[in-house]
Amino acid sequence: MRKFGLIGYPLGHSFSAKYFAEKFLAENISDCLYSNYEIASVGDLPGVLTDPDLAGLNVTIPYKQTVLRFLDEKDVVVEETGACNCIRICKGSLKGFNTDVIGFEKSLTEKLTVTDNRALILGTGGSSKAVAWVLRKKNIPYLFVSRTASAEASHITYEQLTRDLLREYPLIINTTPLGTFPAIQESAP
Repeated sequence: MRKFGLIGYPLGHSFSAKYFAEKFLAENISDCLYSNYEIASVGDLPGVLTDPDLAGLNVTIPYKQTVLRFLDEKDVVVEETGACNCIRICKGSLKGFNTDVIGFEKSLTEKLTVTDNRALILGTGGSSKAVAWVLRKKNIPYLFVSRTASAEASHITYEQLTRDLLREYPLIINTTPLGTFPAIQESAP
């Protein structure tokens, strides 16, 4: 039995296990199992990896950046973004990928208009790195917006947002956990 799963903390918002169980059933894949591995610390990952049947993991909040130290190999996007959301496990070796860039680029390209020429990225975690990578590829200038101040010129705080900035940066991309199930009414300040 090949096993796959999701690591993160907390995982109450995740529908991955249900999604893959239904997918395996619909596609008549009977030799695969997908489980959630809610680990309170990325340091608990080696315990998950002791299962010899484990073939891959998805990675979510808050481990997309801290998981890098466990990887034996990284694809070029992981190298460039410093974030990983997918791990292939083969003969004990872990290779990291970032598939967030694929999903974000596809959805952005479908909806992008000519006025979407500057972006605000809400959040500075692992998902924000994938978003920034795609925006750079598309030559769209951006600023990160965070709760905490940073000395980096590309970072501002929510308190620094003004109406003028919102007009100057019409594309707003939320990479925070705010608004995810079950707290779908939560939003940035």
